[in-house]
Order: sequence, then structure tokens, then C-alpha cells
Amino acid sequence: MTMNSIKSLLSIGLLATMAVIFTACKDDSPAPDPVIATTTTDLAADPGTGIDPNNGQPTGITNKFTLFSFKTGEVVLNADSATTKWDVGFRRTTIIVNGGTSGSGAAGAIVKSGLFDEILEAPADGYAVDDKNSTTSKYAIPTGSGNGWYTYDGGAQVIKPTAGKVLIFKTADNRYAKVEILSYYQGAKTNPVNTDVAGYYTFRYVYQPNDSKSFN
Repeated sequence: MTMNSIKSLLSIGLLATMAVIFTACKDDSPAPDPVIATTTTDLAADPGTGIDPNNGQPTGITNKFTLFSFKTGEVVLNADSATTKWDVGFRRTTIIVNGGTSGSGAAGAIVKSGLFDEILEAPADGYAVDDKNSTTSKYAIPTGSGNGWYTYDGGAQVIKPTAGKVLIFKTADNRYAKVEILSYYQGAKTNPVNTDVAGYYTFRYVYQPNDSKSFN
């Protein structure tokens, strides 16, 4: 074998070794799932079947929460209420989380002042959970006009989402989502009147499916 042949074999061997090393160094981990904004329209939150003409209150209500998963973007059956398949529940103006006394998950919530598009990351801590066993029974998202997500307009007799309030959720399985409620009336009415059908949530949200707090 000539010296040139030996050099050629050595060169080929070196290139093969480098190729193996390069391949081994490649990152074969899957790309993270995309983070996207989604709008849910007319989520029925126990709206009832009619209105009592004597007092204007809804009739035919079930007092059951409509359970929702940010991961799937779908309603979860009440039969699965004891699981971590759902993150939040809606019943009229009350919202529960799958954590604390309302569920077996790790969910919690923060009512944050700010603009939806400008909140780019979920807080690391400060998430409240539902606590209905205490002497001052409370929800992670406070109930009552001006306390949580909505304000009651007594003159117009309608419920409106409070401007500049964003709901930040830690989900049942320790992911994160931000939510802006847009309407509480069927048909996604943003300027409702008191004859519009209430108890239907329209909201937009961003769900972070990866091990991150970023909403980008």
C-alpha cells in the first residue's frame, strides 16, 4: 500500500469519525408545541331555560358548573369532575378552579390588572385556590360586582367584563393560561341590554402547553 493510499484511508476515517460525533451532538428533542391565542364563544354556564316574569330571575337552572380544559379547548363532562381533565368551571357569574376545595388538580388563579396582549409571562407564584370550607368561604376568582372579572351596571341591569382585568391560571397539571372575558351574553354581545340571554361566556385565551411561563 502506498503512502498516498494510507493518507486517503486516514482522511476517510477522520471524516467518518467527525460525522458520528456531529450526529451524536445533534439535538433530537422534539420542538415545543406552539403557543396560540384561541377564542371560545357562547360557553353555556348554566343559563337556565327561561326567565321568571315576576322577578327577572332565570328558571330551569341546574346549579352545575360547566367544566373546561385549556389543553383541549373543550368542555369536560361533569362525570370527570374528580379528575384533572378540567382546569376551570363556569356557573353563571361564578368561576371555579380545579384546585383547593373545588377539585383534585393543582389549578389556581390570579386576577391581574393589565392588558391581555401586554401580559407576556405568567407569575411564578401568588395563585389563589378555592377555599369553601373556611369561615369566609371564597373562590380563587372573587365573586361580586367589581371584585373579580365583572361589574354589574345597575342602570342598564347588565353584567359586563371589567376593563383591564385579565385572569391568569395555573392549570390542573401545572401549565399556564391567560384569559380575557369578552362577553357574558349569548351571541357574544359586547354592548348587551337586559333582554339579552345571560350565562354564555365568550373569552379569548392563550395556553402555554410546554414547561414554560411564557405566553409568546
